[in-house]
Amino acid sequence: MENYLQNSLREALAGLGLDESQMPEIRIEQPRDPSHGDAATNVAMLLAKPLKRNPRAIAEELIASLDLDVTKISGVEIAGPGFINFRYSDLYLYEELRLILNAGSDYGKSKHNHDIRCLVEFVSANPTGPLTVGHGRNAVLGDTVARLLEWTGAEVQREYYFNNAGRQMRMLGLSVQARYLEIAGADFSFPEDGYEGNYIRDIAEELFHERGSELTEQPDEKVFREKAEEVIFRDIQSTLKRMHIEMDSYFNERTLYENGSIDHVIRTFRERGVAYDKDGAVWFKTTAFGKDQDTVLVKSTGEPTYRLPDIAYHADKLDRGFNLCLDIFGADHIDTYPDVLRGLDVLGYNPKLVDVLVYQFVTLVKEGKPFKMSTRKANFVTLDELMDEVGEDVTRFFFLMRSPNTHLEFDVAQAKEAGEKNPVFYLQYAHARIQSILRKAGEISTPSGEPDLSLLTHEAEISLIKKLLTFSDVIHSAAQNREPHRLITWLNELASAFTLFYHDCRIIGVDEELMFARKTLAEATARVLANGLGILGIHAPERM
Repeated sequence: MENYLQNSLREALAGLGLDESQMPEIRIEQPRDPSHGDAATNVAMLLAKPLKRNPRAIAEELIASLDLDVTKISGVEIAGPGFINFRYSDLYLYEELRLILNAGSDYGKSKHNHDIRCLVEFVSANPTGPLTVGHGRNAVLGDTVARLLEWTGAEVQREYYFNNAGRQMRMLGLSVQARYLEIAGADFSFPEDGYEGNYIRDIAEELFHERGSELTEQPDEKVFREKAEEVIFRDIQSTLKRMHIEMDSYFNERTLYENGSIDHVIRTFRERGVAYDKDGAVWFKTTAFGKDQDTVLVKSTGEPTYRLPDIAYHADKLDRGFNLCLDIFGADHIDTYPDVLRGLDVLGYNPKLVDVLVYQFVTLVKEGKPFKMSTRKANFVTLDELMDEVGEDVTRFFFLMRSPNTHLEFDVAQAKEAGEKNPVFYLQYAHARIQSILRKAGEISTPSGEPDLSLLTHEAEISLIKKLLTFSDVIHSAAQNREPHRLITWLNELASAFTLFYHDCRIIGVDEELMFARKTLAEATARVLANGLGILGIHAPERM
């Protein structure tokens, strides 16, 4: 309908003598107040200044010039200072309702982003330990935004970026080595700042089971580090799969050193006068881009800061032909990612092709109190432990139900609560309840042929149909704004609209033809609920 109204208005505007260069952007929006109609545009108000005319007068002339199909639009009105409001015809609503069932599991998909080839990089935890609650919001946000982009026509690849070198990985290897020596009955000393979790002992025990005590004389931690990386990555992939997340690719930071990308960045920066040496370090002249101070790229120890490989990595992404690189970062990256964009600009890439979703952190609330976590001290709750306690669907839902811009308190007690007070169960119960109604209606009668949807005239029926028809719009909005919680809000509104419909309009115990029509509306609602929950990576149960 949006395209139809935009094209109709564009034709009417041409009739006013406007050429293409004068044509304003025609936006069609849903009025907040349903009594104002089903769609509205402010195009007459946008034309008031260039045409030097009253917007209501422009709106009247536009309406007079519109050639609208009465099977689609039943009425057009002027509201306020010059808004043009449209009302959908019942015939249009009934036809669209049929399309929902015909489209099935594809209903809600669009081609808004058909020209986008997107790489979504998320999780990207170094393999030093299991995924914890701290990684959960990143993982679920990244996967769900990827799903939203796919539903709007984009080609999406999910990528996990990691570094298996450096001090953290060396400390991991030394920690496993110490536990291995302990198991083997050899002398050992646990490294200061080593990793203390039980998973370290588990890795050491697995290695001892495989190799016995033959590694007690190893001069360094290499074999222990490699074993730890193998086991931890295996567990990470298992955890992601349990959360219904499948990565398409994994990228190792080491690749950027081996293929010369890091050297290329520094060399290019020097050639273009934005890199210099000072105090034994290599600096990025970020003051040239408006930053208060310059930024270290390589420390005096020779160790690069995160910014350097990140710049090279994003250049690699763009070299692979992606025209949207979406990063899912925690709030601690707010100060670092702008330097990456500046670096890309220096290298000759378009930094506007990189988008960053920055989310606020998660506080786990247990027994009414915040639970402080530390991976190094093994004082953390893993994602697997959280899913064991509250379930996979609840875990995903709770990470998504708030705006990424807000701090999230994951209340375990609320997540464990059964019944409709649990927000994810409310939606799942709505779907299961509809399926139960459909089964009962099917036992009574299954008429042949097409339902007579013109029998759906009750205000609650029409309101529910109109709500269903905005599904594609909310997916597009959630995808464009990188805010999956918008879809959750909409699904809650849909479930409430169905409850009102079911309260006012009995499905069972009415005339057979009316039951058939209302059953069709219930089927469409169940289909849309299932599609929406599927985008969120959550099951839509038939029974609960």
